[in-house]
Amino acid sequence: MGQSTLAASGMMDADTQVLDEGRIRQPAVAGTFYPSGAAALRKALAECTRQSVSVRPSERPKALIAPHAGYMYSGPVAATAYGSLAPWGRDIQHVVLLGPSHHVSLRGVATSSAAYFATPLGPVPLDLGAMLSLQELPFVRCRDDAHATEHSLEVHLPFLQETLGEFRLVPLVVGEASAADVAAALDRVWGEEETLIVVSTDLSHYHTYDAARNVDAETGRAIRRLDPATIDGNRACGFRALNGLLTAASQRGLEVTALDERNSGDTAGDRRRVVGYGAYALTPAPADR
Repeated sequence: MGQSTLAASGMMDADTQVLDEGRIRQPAVAGTFYPSGAAALRKALAECTRQSVSVRPSERPKALIAPHAGYMYSGPVAATAYGSLAPWGRDIQHVVLLGPSHHVSLRGVATSSAAYFATPLGPVPLDLGAMLSLQELPFVRCRDDAHATEHSLEVHLPFLQETLGEFRLVPLVVGEASAADVAAALDRVWGEEETLIVVSTDLSHYHTYDAARNVDAETGRAIRRLDPATIDGNRACGFRALNGLLTAASQRGLEVTALDERNSGDTAGDRRRVVGYGAYALTPAPADR
């Protein structure tokens, strides 16, 4: 994607004139996790929405928890999460998106040197100032290799583009980092109502359908209690980012609403070995409303 593509998207300005191909993170899983063409992708997003659960929190979500598998598996659950933003989506200007590293050994949290993350729907500009601020923390550093092939963030971008329109992104791949460290990073970029935080995680992996339902129900209860103590990698692949969010949410007086809890046996059919998915919204608790 060169400058002509940026100009055609309506996002060319004085700052982007100096960008080159090397500063745009290209899609890694378009054509596998989701369609590679814009028209087909929009159709897939619409189908995910059709299969989603219509749930509207009474308050504007400050944060969402949503899954990151291929759209045929977890897309309907992710669509439930993003559907909860419907009354407020166009007011959101910044998104902090955190997910686990599936391909790179990583200590701490990784930002990106890219200026844009591209999808078939167009380029998403990154919030460079926020990332520079985060890199002042000792456990945060720029690691483009952590982002290059990572799907846990990428699969959320088309949902965000369709739901929010234009926004600036802070993409964070979370490796070996404590809940306290992740919470400290979130504190730097928490913002006000214009900022949305999204944690990308699937739940249990490769249990039978009934076993997964039991395990994921326990995890869901822990999430709703804002209790990271029992949530580990066996319960959620993005547990480090998730536990950091739960820690920050507890400190800031948020509460969790479960929007959708399913697994791949509900969406893709095979119930012998399933992956769990959950959609949750974090909103101000009653005392803070």
